[in-house]
Amino acid sequence: MWRETGRVSGAQIISGQDTCRAQALLKFIMGLREFIKEYFLGFWDYETPKVMVVKNRTLGVIYRGVQFLVITYFIWYVFISQKAYQDSETRPESSVYTRMKGTAVLEDHILDTVEYARPPEGGDVISTILRREVTYDQRQGTCAEHFSVTNANCTTDSDCVEGEVNFESHGRRTGRCVPYYNHTFKTCEIQTWCPIEEYAAVREPALAEAINFTVFIRNSIHFPKFKVLRGNIKESPNRRNRQRYLSKCHYDEEKEPYCPIFRLGYIANKAREKFSELCRTGGVIGVFINWKCDLDLDPSHCKPTYSFRRLDLRKDLPSSGYYYRFAKYYSKDGVESRTLIKAYGIRLDVIVHGHAGKFSPIPTIISTVTAMTSVGICSIICDWIMLTFIDKNEVYSERKFDDVSKESTEPISTEFCIIGSYGSNHSDLSEGVPL
Repeated sequence: MWRETGRVSGAQIISGQDTCRAQALLKFIMGLREFIKEYFLGFWDYETPKVMVVKNRTLGVIYRGVQFLVITYFIWYVFISQKAYQDSETRPESSVYTRMKGTAVLEDHILDTVEYARPPEGGDVISTILRREVTYDQRQGTCAEHFSVTNANCTTDSDCVEGEVNFESHGRRTGRCVPYYNHTFKTCEIQTWCPIEEYAAVREPALAEAINFTVFIRNSIHFPKFKVLRGNIKESPNRRNRQRYLSKCHYDEEKEPYCPIFRLGYIANKAREKFSELCRTGGVIGVFINWKCDLDLDPSHCKPTYSFRRLDLRKDLPSSGYYYRFAKYYSKDGVESRTLIKAYGIRLDVIVHGHAGKFSPIPTIISTVTAMTSVGICSIICDWIMLTFIDKNEVYSERKFDDVSKESTEPISTEFCIIGSYGSNHSDLSEGVPL
């Protein structure tokens, strides 16, 4: 009888296991619910850092020194120099018009603007001829190739390949070996404009008067964001007075800052170039017009500044300088002829840069918040020094950081859950078990 009441049936054990699983699932759901509830409520909590006063003179000097540097950087550089409190525009709309003036004497000829200025209609690029190499009376025909061209020298016709066109050559070879003009040696014959430039070109003297040529540069600039339109010519209510002023003035940074007329000699000097060297090789000079406008002031304070710089490769390189070729065509004795001109000169590239700024609350707020946030780097630097290099860093570490751990108050139960037992509250498993 004792053995029967002390035994538990298999169905009762299975039923007890299901109940334990249900209780464990219920505890998990309740725990998850509490976690979500605590997280949601904790999201609205305000956290503040712990403040600790460290009585250390060295650390205090470092802290105040870094603080002073950060504040000085933002006040002087960010706000005063860079004007971070302003809304800015750096891509204005610009228009440039140029015109060249001057007269030069070349032997018995008088040269005016039509002779030496290119292009005649003006624009942001304008050039002037300083020296010419002229080849007169060229006609289509056959003549000897220049001796400096690769494989141009020959002794017999077999040395010249008919129809061959060399990259360095001046035309197409006919397959004949002919005397080189009035010389005794021979070169391959070519079909081209004859006589060739290298043999027949006449080098004219440089235009010494070109140093006094003037270029008129009219520039207008528009900042669409701020609806401001400015020009580089001094405004005057009397148009006649303005024309009279422009007919006499020459730009000078100190004496005539509002005059848009520049002497070529002045431009070369400001670009640190010798005008005589430019006459020999030519060159490209950039004329930079810089508009830096503070529109918190009256727009009349928005004035341009000019700077000049050589843009092409330096004169010690083979590809340096500036020159171009053009021809004048005419008919002579019923045959088309031309005069080929190789022109060396100065090319002026007018390049306009613009920057305008005006107070706006949005960049002011952003810059102020950035400055206030950057001051916090002082504490980070001093904390690192304090915890790394200063003695008693363990003491500082214990005071600065609190190690708080939340331990569980409910011990984990390891007892078996047995439901529906009969008779005694415990079962003696040793009874009935054969030893």
